[in-house]
Amino acid sequence: MAETPVAGTKVAGATVAELMAELAALEDPKAREVNERHGDDHGVNLSKLRAIAKRLKTQQDLARELWATGDTAARLLALLVCRPKAFGRDELDAMLRESRAAKVQDWLVNYVVKKNPHAEELRVAWLADPDPVVAGAGWALTSERVAKSPEGLDLPGLLDVIEAEMKTAPDRLQWAMNTCLAHIGIHHAGHRARALEIGERLQVLKDYPTPPGCTSPFAPAWINEMVRRSDR
Repeated sequence: MAETPVAGTKVAGATVAELMAELAALEDPKAREVNERHGDDHGVNLSKLRAIAKRLKTQQDLARELWATGDTAARLLALLVCRPKAFGRDELDAMLRESRAAKVQDWLVNYVVKKNPHAEELRVAWLADPDPVVAGAGWALTSERVAKSPEGLDLPGLLDVIEAEMKTAPDRLQWAMNTCLAHIGIHHAGHRARALEIGERLQVLKDYPTPPGCTSPFAPAWINEMVRRSDR
């Protein structure tokens, strides 16, 4: 997407300038402080942002204008009002590479790329990318396939890579690989013992702070809890 927005352009009843002002008015310094600890440079309450998106409904042209501002809150709004299937492969690739905020990347992959016809092509390309943030998106898409459409995936090969690389991977890539490890263990009983063994040996996210009532992201704990629930 182009990086130069036309801020005064009227798009189906709302200008980008008006929406930017509305987002700015919702800025909460305390929320920004919390978000910045997670790699997100915005202070807008996401429930309020979703309410704006609900009001706007789907508007692809507006989504493009909002994305082009480069502002994190505006990009999150763009991802909520866009038409996921309307983006081309190269466009999505460029969007991922320029979206360094964690929440923007997460929403781009989960709300847009997963619903796009180029998802599998991008999954394969991103999985092999030297940029750990881009590779993390590839692993996120792979986790989706592991859980929902594993046909054709080399699960032992994925476990080999996780076993060799997850321990020293950068944070976001490590998180995505760990999620894939957990999904393999949860959804594929034949590979569960190896997934548990890898998780126990590597100890990745074992000490991650987990609120009461929530499932730990530590793969063995996550796998065992989800299997326990499914066996009820």
